[in-house]
Amino acid sequence: MGMVRHDAYALLLQGNDVLTFINGLSTNRVEGACTTVFTNRSAKIVDVCEVVPVGEQIALIGYAPHKQSLVAHLTERILGQEVSITDISHLNDVFIGTGEGEFPEGTTHHNSRFGSMAIVPVRHEWQASWDQEAWTEHRIEHQIPFYAHEITQKVNPLKGGLGDLVHPQKGCYIGQEVLTRMRTRNSIDYVIRKKTNPVEKATTIGQHNSLVVERVQ
Repeated sequence: MGMVRHDAYALLLQGNDVLTFINGLSTNRVEGACTTVFTNRSAKIVDVCEVVPVGEQIALIGYAPHKQSLVAHLTERILGQEVSITDISHLNDVFIGTGEGEFPEGTTHHNSRFGSMAIVPVRHEWQASWDQEAWTEHRIEHQIPFYAHEITQKVNPLKGGLGDLVHPQKGCYIGQEVLTRMRTRNSIDYVIRKKTNPVEKATTIGQHNSLVVERVQ
């Protein structure tokens, strides 16, 4: 059991319209802390983000290589709403795992779709207890999708194994029509499965087992 360093960014969103703004642009029903997906018009993933309330403000935690895409996606859609975006990545280290450990003062804890997340001020220089190999084996054992493996900007949330983050009763958002059509007209969904190596088309490869995303109807 442990925590691994997550290659993450942190954005601080401020303003009276923040939750409404995030809810209107992402796949999950956003009413507070949660994990949600921002998609483009083709329903491809822009980024998968953690919504973390910080007082009256909201922190968005996402995958660092996707930061510029997500910032551009959000900025061009503010359209006069009372929302501002500040990059606070340099102030925080982000860890994810099973939640065990002694965390320093000022740590923010969040229940992510991927595990227990800790957002730690960089001044503490807190160290991870897991390396990437340990995290990979944990993900495989528990069939957890993750960035740069199952989750990429080339797939939609369903193909990334994130169907549970696409709320079935959610109103209009960018990419919603495509995802709804996939589910209702074609009855298509995808599941992540753990299989013993060797595995064809594996998305995450471990020492003995791997993960693969398979289509189900």
